[in-house]
Amino acid sequence: MNRRQLVQSLALAGLLPSLPLPGRTAGTVRTLYPGMSLSALLAQCVDDDVIEVKPGLYSAQVGAITQRRLTIRGIGSPRPVFRADGVSALGKGILVVRNAENVLIENLEFRGARVADLNGAGIRHELGNLTVRNCAFFDNEMGILTNNDANCTLDVSNSEFGFAANSPAATSPYPPHLIYVGRIKQFSLTGCYFHDGRVGHLVKSRAQTSLISYNLLVDGPKGTSSYELDLPEGGLVWVIGNVISQGALSPNSNIVSYGEETSTLTQHGLYMANNTIINNRSAGTFVRVSPARLSAGLSMRFTNNLLVGAGSVATGTTPWTTDNRLTTLGSLVAPASLNFKLLSTSPLRGTGVVPGWAGGRLLNPMAQFKLPLGTTPITAPAAWSPGAFQ
Repeated sequence: MNRRQLVQSLALAGLLPSLPLPGRTAGTVRTLYPGMSLSALLAQCVDDDVIEVKPGLYSAQVGAITQRRLTIRGIGSPRPVFRADGVSALGKGILVVRNAENVLIENLEFRGARVADLNGAGIRHELGNLTVRNCAFFDNEMGILTNNDANCTLDVSNSEFGFAANSPAATSPYPPHLIYVGRIKQFSLTGCYFHDGRVGHLVKSRAQTSLISYNLLVDGPKGTSSYELDLPEGGLVWVIGNVISQGALSPNSNIVSYGEETSTLTQHGLYMANNTIINNRSAGTFVRVSPARLSAGLSMRFTNNLLVGAGSVATGTTPWTTDNRLTTLGSLVAPASLNFKLLSTSPLRGTGVVPGWAGGRLLNPMAQFKLPLGTTPITAPAAWSPGAFQ
């Protein structure tokens, strides 16, 4: 493995150190306290400044980030909470990132985003490169929503998304999604926990490239999300080491959906390795692919995936090899407590294969989800087991 491939693999695993974003120089550190105006403080900032947010509730405090390089981070404990309370920035959300070269948002909580268009976002990402770390998004019409810009990137890690808004959006043609990524260049999601959707999807991405690794996409017993992972326009997608679980109350029988809408992208590939995909309904489709709607050729590979419950796959002529296994909830340690490991006595342990490479990236898991959020590194076992945990 050369250096470039190693860096790619570490980035996919979420195991690169948390370093300052590239191109940043030291700026002024400004402090936001409860009772202060977020928008007024943003108006004072210039490129490379840092806003440190003290613990507390920030009711009706919203703002637009117009700086190209800016950090907004919560400090101390408990994590600061921005609650919309009927207010929005530019009619779009709590924070709107307008034209980022590199913007970092970390250790903040976003609640209650509502707007007239029924797509109020905790964070609305319009242009540029945005990194979100260690944040939480609850009771929003959209947790994070991006525009359609072919040069945008979005990197989200170690964050929690849940309790989609119970608002008119839930019955509109545009239901709430916990993350909705538009036609951007690249989307990366690592070490995050999604739960309690409402009609919409847990994760939806139209990005050219999507890297979905080591997350819990687990709607839970009260969740009513449709798809857990929706990739309607295809693109290049790597789904590695995730638990993807559809609740019994879901109105849709598909769990992972790829290519259901017309796409103009020129490259398509779906590569899924070492995922645990759970169906709590009486029947359904674990993975559905619709290649006829894609404008270019499609390559696929499925290896070491653990399918739990009743259901089938619909991926055309691409085979699901014998290292992908079907089992029942009883073979997992404690799924109701978010412990999705195979029992130590399971005969499925050690029945996987070395995932190898697909689409120019290494499929071997280099980490696994660690409660409550984040990842922990793993070393390659002597014999791989199917599913998200070794």
